[in-house]
Amino acid sequence: MTTSLKQILTGVSHWYRCGAAVAVFVGTATIATDSSAQRPVVPGVGSEIVGVADDFEDPEWGYVPRDPKSTEDIDENQRGPMGRSTNGRWYEGIKRGHPDIVKRVATPAGGLPGSEGALLLRSKFTGIPGRPSGTMHQDDFVANVQYRLKRRIDISEVPSVTTRVFLPPVDSWENRSGPHFGFRLALETTAMVDKEIGIGIFKHTRQEMGNEVYWPGLFVEFESKSQSGKPNDFAYLRVRGNQRGGDFRGPQITTTGWWTMGMSVTPDGMVHYYASPGVDDLTEEDYITSQYPYSYRAERFRTFFYNVCSADDGQRWSTTFIVDDPKVFLLRPKGQRIATRP
Repeated sequence: MTTSLKQILTGVSHWYRCGAAVAVFVGTATIATDSSAQRPVVPGVGSEIVGVADDFEDPEWGYVPRDPKSTEDIDENQRGPMGRSTNGRWYEGIKRGHPDIVKRVATPAGGLPGSEGALLLRSKFTGIPGRPSGTMHQDDFVANVQYRLKRRIDISEVPSVTTRVFLPPVDSWENRSGPHFGFRLALETTAMVDKEIGIGIFKHTRQEMGNEVYWPGLFVEFESKSQSGKPNDFAYLRVRGNQRGGDFRGPQITTTGWWTMGMSVTPDGMVHYYASPGVDDLTEEDYITSQYPYSYRAERFRTFFYNVCSADDGQRWSTTFIVDDPKVFLLRPKGQRIATRP
């Protein structure tokens, strides 16, 4: 793992900004473009929204889990009340539940200058509590953006999110090939959705236009040498997703330690993905791809969240990931409280 991600991606954004109906490839990543596509916006450009996201600097930062956690995606059991952080900025995902360990820790070496606190996320039981399945599942840790703002963000405001993520040394990762961590957005659009109507034996489903929520993002994917038979472990960023809704391989992760990840959404509804090793602010050189996931054009931004994945075998813990300083930005804010980035 010696090739720099910035070297791999240099020059890609120049091709995209030409606006022609082309497809550009970065390794196996594809940039979905058309003649109406707008120039990608680097995440972190614009003004930070005050009162959402977190820096984890408060020594009294805490999380109240309120177990057992929700597993609606597996057995339709929400198991309320949901977990919440004591500062009101995070909550348990109602669909999949929170990580087993949510803990403020000292910022690992090489983090943001001046940062003394960061957040550790780790899980063993990512499926139904106390019932290990032996099948990979995931937990969610959701930022309380929509409810603290008391509204969803219109895509015309050009929202973006950035975060720092600490990847531990590879020899400490869960020995499992597959996704280990995710950084994702919650977006809305208008699309054909299934709606149940009727009662009892007369209940049936029909399709009609309605509000559709979807969750594009970046995953840290791991290929364990003990399972792949290859001489070395291998890690890369996996992008969710392309126009058919499928994931695809992004750039290789060539170093552990701190990474900066970000996503932005432009008024044409397109999602733009960026990542770079280190904690420096993202730039055009850190561009990965632009997509209309599921062929959707985003209309509204709800929030962002983290995924923690594990084998859910009751024995192995997930890889320990630490996150710091996630922030939400608007390029064209509509009147809410903002703070200009220094």
